Amino acid sequence: MSQRRALAPPRDLTIPDDGSKTAYDVLSRAIGRALNEATTIVQARSRGAIGGDTGALASAVRRPEIGVLVRALRGKKGADAQAIAAELVASVCFEHARAHALPRPIRIARLPKRILSSAARVAIDVPADARAMTFSAGRVVIDRASGATTIDLDTIATSAHPGVRVAYHQLDGEIVFATEDNNPLAMLEAHPDKEGNAVDLGGESVERWTSALKAALAIIATHAPALYAEMALYRPQMIPVGAYAERHLSASYQEAIGTIYLSLHPSVMTMVEAILHEFSHNKLNALFEVDGVIENAFSPLYSSPVRPDPRPLHGVLLAVHAFLPVARIYEKMIDARHPLADQTSFRARFAEIVRINREGASTILAHARPTSIGRGLVDEIARWDEYYRPFA
Repeated sequence: MSQRRALAPPRDLTIPDDGSKTAYDVLSRAIGRALNEATTIVQARSRGAIGGDTGALASAVRRPEIGVLVRALRGKKGADAQAIAAELVASVCFEHARAHALPRPIRIARLPKRILSSAARVAIDVPADARAMTFSAGRVVIDRASGATTIDLDTIATSAHPGVRVAYHQLDGEIVFATEDNNPLAMLEAHPDKEGNAVDLGGESVERWTSALKAALAIIATHAPALYAEMALYRPQMIPVGAYAERHLSASYQEAIGTIYLSLHPSVMTMVEAILHEFSHNKLNALFEVDGVIENAFSPLYSSPVRPDPRPLHGVLLAVHAFLPVARIYEKMIDARHPLADQTSFRARFAEIVRINREGASTILAHARPTSIGRGLVDEIARWDEYYRPFA
């Protein structure tokens, strides 16, 4: 992805126009930053064997399970940094070997406990007695005290290999449901009503999860096609954090671009909202990777339209940016006379979302000091706030 020209102030990062390239431009620069960081780390630890093929490395870093390791390393020191770096290098070697992009075999002795690959759709446990791994075109050889184990990467998704299991389930194209997660920050939680985001199917089957997610995605694809096109670009992985009938939980992290944490709920519109909400956070988090957006983003604190605790403008902006596309899909479903839109509760929820947006937007518009890039985003929010004024 190119970084040749400066990023223009985004005019439609919240609700995209048809054919918009704004989300692409933002993601391009976010990946570019991570790619620069990954190149330094991987070249040093692979003694230059990886890093020359920028395209192959960029493709790997774009994967959420690899990009998160690059970003999670920022500011880390000691054993934690060593463990994350070991997983990063092993993961990049795995992807290069899988793509037949290694210029020569590479042997690494500092090993992670596990390698995840959304591209191959698998998780690979590294045996406890493993002493080293050698990666070459289409193959990984694990040197063990008990002998060598070879994994054929050309057949890894279709053949049985010890310690290899399916961890990613296709929803649509490159959008997947993931039953494993390697985000080092997943258990760090800012919301007062949550305690992290451990993988949890909530007692439900993978089939139940994928069926519910596909139904929600179909609604988004039909009634918000431009947003869905952006989703296909970002290739999100959706990770389960429980199943509840009376509440819903979701989360995302700036470091984990391309990852959506969410719980299972019987209401398809609750699932639609969660996907749109957290995907919108992904887009905005990508922008925060390359620009501060708001000069007073983290101080002082303001009341939030969706949280019980006071929030900095950064949090209020995340909320408004996420709820505006949710309002848009409710509006479009009403216009299309979708059967769900006939329900009184549907119209009431739409009104509530409009109210939430107006409250949050008023805080942003009154207090935010945007950067030149952030000005485009704030102006867009102002336009949509005015658009929804008659709906209030």
